[in-house]
Amino acid sequence: MTHTAARTAKLALIGDRSPNVASHTRVPLLLDALAERDRLVLDAYWIPSQDAADDDAVRGFDAVWVLPGSPYLSEAGVLSAIRAAREEGIPFLGTCGGFQHALLEYARAVCGLTRAAHAENDPDADDFLIEPLACSLVGHEAVVRIEPGSLAQSVIGSERTVERYFCAYGPTRHLDTLGAHGLRFSGHDEDGHVRVAELPGHPFFLATLFQPELSGDGSRPHPVVRALARAAVEHAARKAVTRA
Repeated sequence: MTHTAARTAKLALIGDRSPNVASHTRVPLLLDALAERDRLVLDAYWIPSQDAADDDAVRGFDAVWVLPGSPYLSEAGVLSAIRAAREEGIPFLGTCGGFQHALLEYARAVCGLTRAAHAENDPDADDFLIEPLACSLVGHEAVVRIEPGSLAQSVIGSERTVERYFCAYGPTRHLDTLGAHGLRFSGHDEDGHVRVAELPGHPFFLATLFQPELSGDGSRPHPVVRALARAAVEHAARKAVTRA
């Protein structure tokens, strides 16, 4: 541990917390490790998806992390939290279901694809953005190739990484439209399927279909999780300067 003063930020964890979701049970270990190893102290609050629909649910937070655990009790609540983070420059991370819903929010709110749907949430829809993967990634590890010069590459520090999944859904349509409206797809599997998305110009907006929170045993946070924590404390520091 270093002897520098710990830096503190307020983190919103969006999801319907359950002891049966591995990502949820891993979060306390990661928070402890971030504080111990990196002196990054995150004051974390769980916000159930239904509560996240409130307009002020994530305002005042220094970062928003939409965790796995879909289908969420409230799709609208999750999309509302993502939109607030995107529009207000709050550091954002979405993993697995969070990645899927980050793309869904962007499709509807930015690209005008108001009928875009997630097949898990709305199986009778006629315009799917997120559908079952041809090969389920539940319990799998796979290579992700990261685009040079991207936020993902600067965070991960490599153009090739092996990551863990627990996911059966992913993006299938409208990706060209999302890209044309500014969303960058910065990570792909070896078959070219999108696995990472980010938003250039935002202080920190990263979404991964893989689950960095499941990396290792939780004692050494994945670079993506550490980067969110750093972005959060930087956001808190900027707010402190603004108030001064």
